[in-house]
Amino acid sequence: MPSPSPQDLKKLLIGAGLEIYRTLGDRVVLADRVRDNLIMDSGVSVVAAGSLVVRVVTRAQAADFQGETADNLFERARRIGQAPSAQGYKEVSTAVVPIHDPGDRSRVLDTWYEVAYERAVADGDLIDELRTALGWTKVASRGP
Repeated sequence: MPSPSPQDLKKLLIGAGLEIYRTLGDRVVLADRVRDNLIMDSGVSVVAAGSLVVRVVTRAQAADFQGETADNLFERARRIGQAPSAQGYKEVSTAVVPIHDPGDRSRVLDTWYEVAYERAVADGDLIDELRTALGWTKVASRGP
């Protein structure tokens, strides 16, 4: 059975009470509601590409770890990726993402070091898998 179109997938997710942040081609990115009037990218998405694939992105933000190398920042992102890894997700890519000042695109405010994980899921397991993934920590923080 072919996977649903992004439009059909959005209808399914909204019907299950999940919020959509945006659609990127065949990927539907879920939102985190930070407060009533603010939603942000949750780091969780579903890709409709042959089979349904749940994608989870973890990251370390350079501003939170002043002076650390790129390798160390990726390692921090991988450490918080242990939850998805334990559930069968595989690392599929890394990215260095500059965060530009919205008022001055020439100015970089921060740099994110991201690690993406993916796992194919059965249609019937999709909503539960997404809810589980939304509960995982996806941003490294200084902690005990």
